[in-house]
Order: sequence, then structure tokens, then C-alpha cells
Amino acid sequence: MPGSEFENTLIDGIYEAAIVPEGWSRVLRDTARLARCREALLATVLDDDPRLIASSPEFGEAYEGLLQRIPFGVNERAQRLLAHGRHGFITDQDVFSREEIAREPIYQDFLIPAGYGSGVATVITAPTGDMTIVHCERSLADGYVDAAGIAALQQLRSHFARAGLISRRLAMERAHAASQALEMMGLPAAVLGLRGQVIDANDLFQGLMPSVFLDRSARLAVAHAPADEMLTAAIAAISQPDRPQPVRSLPIPARHGEAPMVLHLAPVRGRARDVFSFASAIVVATPVMAGAGPEAGLIGGLFDLTPAEARLAAAIAGGHTPREAAQRLGVTEATARTTLKRILAKTGSRRQADLVGLLRSAAPR
Repeated sequence: MPGSEFENTLIDGIYEAAIVPEGWSRVLRDTARLARCREALLATVLDDDPRLIASSPEFGEAYEGLLQRIPFGVNERAQRLLAHGRHGFITDQDVFSREEIAREPIYQDFLIPAGYGSGVATVITAPTGDMTIVHCERSLADGYVDAAGIAALQQLRSHFARAGLISRRLAMERAHAASQALEMMGLPAAVLGLRGQVIDANDLFQGLMPSVFLDRSARLAVAHAPADEMLTAAIAAISQPDRPQPVRSLPIPARHGEAPMVLHLAPVRGRARDVFSFASAIVVATPVMAGAGPEAGLIGGLFDLTPAEARLAAAIAGGHTPREAAQRLGVTEATARTTLKRILAKTGSRRQADLVGLLRSAAPR
């Protein structure tokens, strides 16, 4: 049965937002209006880690704050939704008694004081292993969403599900296009998912498996253990951009006839509000070739070195000993060697020879 003009426009908007994620906030505002709620959100959840878009910045910030205080994995409201909301929209009334609401911290300490507490939501399981949650919220004082509101939302459920599949497919196509573009430049490259697992790799990168790289189910690994430790730290840090970041250019020595190389890891921040994109980083392997070293500015930017460290690193990469570099830079040899130790630590190099190879691989060709 055809819906109203408002509902038909809303459905069109859902599919448009699947392609242009900036449209999700407007779609969610209209979804909340359909259910006679104040706000709405759309979230994707993988391994109890939700990423969400909200109908308004204020609601998004408020819900992010809630999830920081009561994480998704131990959030009783979220867990009951997962248990009971996989076949349609449900309300708090369906999974909580009045007595439970009166004593649950999530209601008493956050939702009700903030003017919320009456939600209606559903969970949609995706073939990719993640879940999509569509959730509307209003004040508990306004009562629970009635049967008519739930029925109206239920008419949208399949459209949200299909839009999610479209968005995921488009995200995968973008990942594939990125790795193929790098292959055309002669660069082995792979796109990593949120957990560091390979979601796309070009033929050049696949040719380095398993001699150099290991495509494990948990995450990409490096066959050389010290480099793998650095990769583990770099992958873990991507999801925490506000914290100090480890080295993202990792030296890998020659193995099984392969040239020594450097693995560069670049975070993928994604488009605004694109919660269906599960790419976290692109990794590019560059072989170490003999040649002149890069200039200090490039070195400093790649490895987060201070200006003094970058100048010394450039001199070392140019073939100078620490004593010669110290003379060129007007510092004592002791200062140069102390600075060199900091450079080795920041770049993850164990020896000066490793550092030279790493820096020369970064030089433009």
C-alpha cells in the first residue's frame, strides 16, 4: 500500500543517503518525526564498537558521552535490544519493567535527566558480520511510541537494510579502487578493516604473501617479528587518533629473496557520516633502493622528528657518519649520537644501516 508523500520522500532520502552519507542527518530527523520522537540515530556496530550518526549534533554528542560512561558491551539497554530487536522495532516497554527503569543507572543518571528515556529501535544484521541499529528517542514523560508509530517505522526497516548493503558495497568498491590505483603506480598496497584485517589487496601485495606478509583472519601480520610488533601498535593506535601515535613507516629486512622494504601505513578517516565504511588504513610497501636520501622536511613529516632530528637524519641518510654529520650541523659528536638514538627509537630502526635504508626508501623517485 503506497505511503504518504512524506513517507515516500523519506524512503527516497534513505537510498540517497546510502550514496551521499551527508544526507543521513536529515533522514534521521524525518524518521524521528514519523515516530513522533525528538531525535534519532543510526549506528553500525562491530565487536561491540558502535559508530553513529545522529539527527542533531547535540544528540550525537550526548549519546557518545553515554557510551563512554556505559560502553556498548555492558550497556543493558543495548544488550536487550540485541536480544529482542532483530525482527522489528521494539520499545523500552517491551524489554524493561517500570521497576527496572526506576533503578537502571542508564535511565536514572542519564536518559531521563537529559529529557529522554523512551526509545524505539531495531537491529539489522548484515552479511559482513556487523549490525545496523536504527533508534528513535523521546522523553519518558511523553510515554512510549504507540502501535501506529511502530508500524510506520517498520515500513522503513527493509529500506534501511538495503541502504546499508548499498553503502557497504560502495565502500568496498572504493577500497578496491584505491588498491588498484596504487598498483598502476607499481606499488604493492592493501586496504585494512577496522580490526586491521585485509579487506582488499592488489596483485603486487598478494605476491608478497606469505613470504613477507601474512593474511591472518584477525589482522594483517608481517613475517618479520620486530616489524610485526610495530605494525600491531600502529593498527591499534588508528582507532585512538587523540593519543600519541607510533611510527607508521616500518622497516622490513630482506626475506626469501625479496628486497628490503618499508611498509607505510596511512589512516583512512573516511567521509563525514559514512558509518558503513569499514576501512581503517591503507598500507603501501616500497622497496629500499640505493640512492640519495630525502631532504629533512620530508623526513621530519614522515617520522614525526624534530627539526634537529630531521637534519641529522638527512645527513646520515646522505652517507655521513655521526661525526661528519655533527661537524656539518655545528654540534658535538656526543649530541649527534644522543640525537641519533632518539631517531632510531622513533623510526623503529635497530641499527644505523637500517635507518639509512628506511630513509632512502622515502626519497622521491
